[in-house]
Amino acid sequence: MKVRLLVPAVLCVAMPLAAQSTTAPVYAESLRQGSTRVVEESFEATLTPPNPVYRERITDSHGADRYVLSIAPQGPEGDTKITSWQVKLADLRHPIYDNVLLASQAPSDDPKDDPKNDPKNDPKNDPQNALWRLDPSSFARVPLGAKRIIKVDSFYVVLQVTAYHFTPPDSPYLDSMTLAVEFRNTDPREAGESAK
Repeated sequence: MKVRLLVPAVLCVAMPLAAQSTTAPVYAESLRQGSTRVVEESFEATLTPPNPVYRERITDSHGADRYVLSIAPQGPEGDTKITSWQVKLADLRHPIYDNVLLASQAPSDDPKDDPKNDPKNDPKNDPQNALWRLDPSSFARVPLGAKRIIKVDSFYVVLQVTAYHFTPPDSPYLDSMTLAVEFRNTDPREAGESAK
């Protein structure tokens, strides 16, 4: 009888501790490595089904429009419901780079071109290539609550989901998501260490 009472007591103590644990930041470096720096800025994007897309021009340190940050919804094909959002950073000077938040480019579809086309080596399966996907499912390669830090050229993009909501609550369909976005020229991981 004492054992039966101990199990619920342990579960009651463990559940709040698990809920309070925070996800460690996830870091990746972009396929783009250069010297470009940006005007530092922070903003928040609130996304909903009536307003599912967000776009923001990002200027370089010389004041020229250099990148476009876009956030777009994803969902089942042929459906209007939203199951996740994707963040892209396109380079306006080099249209071939439609998303410089990727850690590596996707390989060719022709398997004879390159041994990298083996599914186990596919960059799409690498969690560092998934930082731009804001997926709340339990199968996501990067937990939704993780702070995402991506070094692009000589600046850093920091993404942090601060809120999200499903409708109905037990469904996979999102009715809102709030994303904090920060562009920095210094490594935010170093700033966090010096603040401790």
